[in-house]
Amino acid sequence: MSIDFSVEPVDEKPKHTSRGRKGSKYTPIIEAFLDSGHELVKVDDTGKDANYLALILKKLIKKRGDSIKISVRNGKVYLEK
Repeated sequence: MSIDFSVEPVDEKPKHTSRGRKGSKYTPIIEAFLDSGHELVKVDDTGKDANYLALILKKLIKKRGDSIKISVRNGKVYLEK
């Protein structure tokens, strides 16, 4: 049993292109806070659990290298410069 195939010479390999999602859907939250100029904001109306949202934002902030503090109080997420 054999398979059909062909072999052809090429000068170089193509550059790797990511087929996955670029960035995170939560990045705009961080961007909006940084652009707002405010020192402290409450993140609201995301439809996500506050602890889950804080965890995701902490990971993004660490990856980006931003100096933003995140806290959860009474089921709400707060971002602070």
